[in-house]
Amino acid sequence: MDEFFDNWTVQVKKGVLELCILNALAADECYGYDLAKTLVETHGLGVTEGTVYPLLSRLRVAGLITSRLEESPSGPARKYYSLTKEGRKTMETMNEYIGELNHSVERLKRKGARHDSLD
Repeated sequence: MDEFFDNWTVQVKKGVLELCILNALAADECYGYDLAKTLVETHGLGVTEGTVYPLLSRLRVAGLITSRLEESPSGPARKYYSLTKEGRKTMETMNEYIGELNHSVERLKRKGARHDSLD
């Protein structure tokens, strides 16, 4: 079961990491390193910094986020990311979908628990 569960969690995470990035950018733009750090430190995501940057690139190419460089007085220029109008719409749709999906899973779980108590 451990191998099956480990593979399953990897697949689930792949499906929600982009949404996590969009949600993290919902309030305001964010410096790439800070965004990656936030995601890495979020319990349960199990994401590495090396995973975040390719996802940011993919979301940018898809037109869901934009990036801009800002000169830094203490080193190289920093890249900041923010949601586009399309990105915000997509994030809202994805959040609605994940909410409905979670609701359905919970409903099925309760239904299964009722059957278990009848056995």
